[in-house]
Amino acid sequence: MNKSPALLSTANSLLIIVDLQTKLSAVMPATEAKLITANAGSLVEAAVILNIPVLVTEQYPKGLGTTDTTIIQKLPEATPIFKKTGFSCCLAENFCNVLESSERKQIILTGLEAHVCVLQTALELLHNGYQVYVVEDAICSRKSVHKIYALQRMQQQGITIINHESVLFEWLRDASHPDFRSISGLLQ
Repeated sequence: MNKSPALLSTANSLLIIVDLQTKLSAVMPATEAKLITANAGSLVEAAVILNIPVLVTEQYPKGLGTTDTTIIQKLPEATPIFKKTGFSCCLAENFCNVLESSERKQIILTGLEAHVCVLQTALELLHNGYQVYVVEDAICSRKSVHKIYALQRMQQQGITIINHESVLFEWLRDASHPDFRSISGLLQ
């Protein structure tokens, strides 16, 4: 039986961490900020184990600081970090070139804020022919209602809303996967 093209595969996935910066996280609801950082961190660790590329963006780092250190510590040294002032990641210099050269079409998005940078990135990536998966428990906005409406809008446009555990288990596909123990150990 053939695998559904809607299921994530390690060979076709790429993880993007959108603006998960310390100063930006500080203005999010505290419990939610802690949860999304942990869930995004689990996705980064799994991506590293499974050799899935990770791209990181930082919105105006001069004012909002750099990516959260708990995320940075989990990334391979060569992970590209794109500084930007535009809200969509696609506006960051060289971002689209790096994304295209990966030859991966399933894009998993995490980060801040759901209704601004994540939303604009998701819509542009979808428009450019990517399968976009937004990890609902690894994104947030300052106001929860903004996240709710952003998720609704993205889903209405054909973007897949997913949670971090589904991503991990779709990457594994089977409990006999050689990395099952290490990946399942990342669950919160």
